[in-house]
Amino acid sequence: MMTVPCRSCPLRRQPLFVPFTPEEVAFMEHFKMGELVVDPGTTILMEGSNSPQLYTVLRGQGVRYKTLPNGRRQVINFLFPGDFTGLQAGLMGEMKHSVEARTRMMLCVFDRSKLWEVFRNSPQRAYDLTWIAAVEEHFLGETIASLGQRDAGQRLAWALLRIWQRLRAAGVGANGTVPLPFRQQDLADALGLSLVHTNKTLARFRSRQLCDWSDGVLRILDAPALAATGLVEMEEPERRPLM
Repeated sequence: MMTVPCRSCPLRRQPLFVPFTPEEVAFMEHFKMGELVVDPGTTILMEGSNSPQLYTVLRGQGVRYKTLPNGRRQVINFLFPGDFTGLQAGLMGEMKHSVEARTRMMLCVFDRSKLWEVFRNSPQRAYDLTWIAAVEEHFLGETIASLGQRDAGQRLAWALLRIWQRLRAAGVGANGTVPLPFRQQDLADALGLSLVHTNKTLARFRSRQLCDWSDGVLRILDAPALAATGLVEMEEPERRPLM
């Protein structure tokens, strides 16, 4: 049973997301099975698994990661409110990475067996799924460009500013701060940096009054200067579809 009907979804009111038509709202309420609440540390999707469900993050944050043969984990990116996950298993038969909750999360749950119904009966929703997949590819491309062409300070500035903009546009946080419950090691992994280098660079940003990330909260103190440090344009995130 749904406790948050799609017509009352709090994310739909946020400027980051493209508005639904009445027909899309009705379709999504048919597509949605209900909600799932998970605690921090819960594995939502496991690499190699064939999950019968797809998810949209309604509240909370998580990480996507791959496990190497030696047991080490590589963080790929992060999961924020409005993100859709599980599509790999829906189209490729199994997950190619894992997803873990880093906070208490509420997820909208969709039946994967109805995925082809989206393509048959709702072309606009099918297009939105394609758009979401393309954005994931674009983000990974931007990350690779950062790994190859930005130094450590530029990478961190780029990542922190983009995360801050993304969360604010989704209605998370206030007064220049957003919750960022990850470990420094998570961000270091995602950016190809050592933990020591990441810690020293964050301390330097703090001393320069660019930003402060501590106690699970990110506060941007000088967004234009942080953008200049990260070789980033100060532009708001592009509006995106919400599943």
